[in-house]
Amino acid sequence: MTDAATRPSVLGSWAGFKNPTQRFLYGWAVADLAVNILLVVTGGAVRVTDSGLGCPTWPQCTSGSLTPHAAMGVHGVIEFGNRMLTWVLVIVAIAAFVAAWRRRPVDRLSRRLTLGIGLGVPLQAVVGGVTVLTSLNPWVVSFHFLATMLIISLASWLVVHTRPVLRTDTPAPAPELISRIVVVAAWVVYAVTWVTVYLGTVVTGSGPHAGDIDSKRNGLQPTQATQLHVDAVWTLVGITAGLILVAVVAKLAMRRAAVVFGGIIVLQGLIGYIQYATNLPEWMVVLHMFGSALLMVGATYLLVSATRAHRAASVSGVI
Repeated sequence: MTDAATRPSVLGSWAGFKNPTQRFLYGWAVADLAVNILLVVTGGAVRVTDSGLGCPTWPQCTSGSLTPHAAMGVHGVIEFGNRMLTWVLVIVAIAAFVAAWRRRPVDRLSRRLTLGIGLGVPLQAVVGGVTVLTSLNPWVVSFHFLATMLIISLASWLVVHTRPVLRTDTPAPAPELISRIVVVAAWVVYAVTWVTVYLGTVVTGSGPHAGDIDSKRNGLQPTQATQLHVDAVWTLVGITAGLILVAVVAKLAMRRAAVVFGGIIVLQGLIGYIQYATNLPEWMVVLHMFGSALLMVGATYLLVSATRAHRAASVSGVI
């Protein structure tokens, strides 16, 4: 008979919660990350279809009703569907949390990460409610998006942390100076990624896709906001290019993460320039938001990989 721990399913059966394996926890970590990225995509659909106030109040959809009625049309359906995704996030977050806390031997980092994600989901939903109650105030909407990015970063960290370790993950020897520079550079990349994403929300807040036809914008000139965003992007490109060069030449263990992140930046940059040149078509805006989520995943992957390689090399006596 096949043992539950060796079954091919990533998530396994519900019986997997009795004695969660690392693979079982990893599966729920991936699911956690995936549904939060999906929330970014559905949130983008809400914005570009002007469905942000499809349910004009919160936590109910309308006064006296939790669900939209026929007169609200497709906008009500889109916004309500986006709200219902929150319950999927809750279920997956709880599943990951239970798997982490029942895992043996005890993995304290997995416990902390799943707890952070689990607490972040309802808090993020409340912020989403505030955006509705403030008639989609662009600064509140910006904070809402950043809250989602924080959860995505935590979920990305959880995925990298629980991923089954491969033989190729062993860090290559590196001089202490290079190792420390790489870790510092990874932290800088992570910080600049946050600045880039934030300025992206400022650009959106100054542009046409407000989430509702009558919603106010942030009052900034779109061209000026876009230029600030572009400056941050090119700063990120420059630092990342240097980091990739060092990682590849020195054959560091985190070079794959650096190259992956560099590829994400290139693709996201192309999408950004194309959407700007083509007058912000709706589908490109949603794709760019999806790219922002991947950018945060990549930055987190890079940071965790760099710090892990440095720590492992230190413990093994390489540094």
